[in-house]
Amino acid sequence: MIDLSADGHVHTAFSSGRDSVSLLVAAAEQAGLTEITFADRVGPDTGWLQPYLASILRAQQRTDVVLRRGVEVEAIGIDGWLAFPSDLNGLEVISVGLNRLPLPAGLLSPEAVRARIDAGTMRALDVIDQVVTVTGLAVERVSRYAPTRLARPLDFVVRAGIDEAAVPDTAIAELVEACRVNGTVVEISERHRLPGRRLVQACAEQGVRLVAASDAARASEVGHYRYVREIVTDLRHSPAAA
Repeated sequence: MIDLSADGHVHTAFSSGRDSVSLLVAAAEQAGLTEITFADRVGPDTGWLQPYLASILRAQQRTDVVLRRGVEVEAIGIDGWLAFPSDLNGLEVISVGLNRLPLPAGLLSPEAVRARIDAGTMRALDVIDQVVTVTGLAVERVSRYAPTRLARPLDFVVRAGIDEAAVPDTAIAELVEACRVNGTVVEISERHRLPGRRLVQACAEQGVRLVAASDAARASEVGHYRYVREIVTDLRHSPAAA
């Protein structure tokens, strides 16, 4: 159900990672992987996208591991608009992330949202609803351009101090349906231990594809899973799998 010989999200030194493309590829080979997806974070001011893609293409000539050329883009608009780089040419996959909460008045950090919840000026359920709405619009928008993945689902909710268990089943269902309708693949992040079991189970039941993702910032983390393996075990023993 989930291919543990692939790593669906790794970062290089071009962005938030520590190591080069070649070191990550070598680590993938050592871990016995068959595929990795590069997903460095980009934005409108990113000036290194073409050298990054060229580096992956050069590395592909020296390895049998399949190297997917991807990036991670942040949703920044209440309409699902994203902080796209100026040129999307050469990309095979785009991961959608949500690091700040888009509101009509602007973007709020998780810390700012938490402070407003604590002060009673925002409700946790309203935050959840906005996160799910924006995420759904964002994956629909990205799916027009490239195969789409959802990185760290509900990560913003957790970082804003809201227990994932507080997310209503209806919100889980809405998020999963947005992924299903738009052919969006959901990443299971080893680093962030997200999504939780409820969302993973809902994805599996609705036929949404799941991929293992180390979210590695270092070569030593590529293809190493503990949380993801726990999720796989849970899925194998779920009533749906039976």
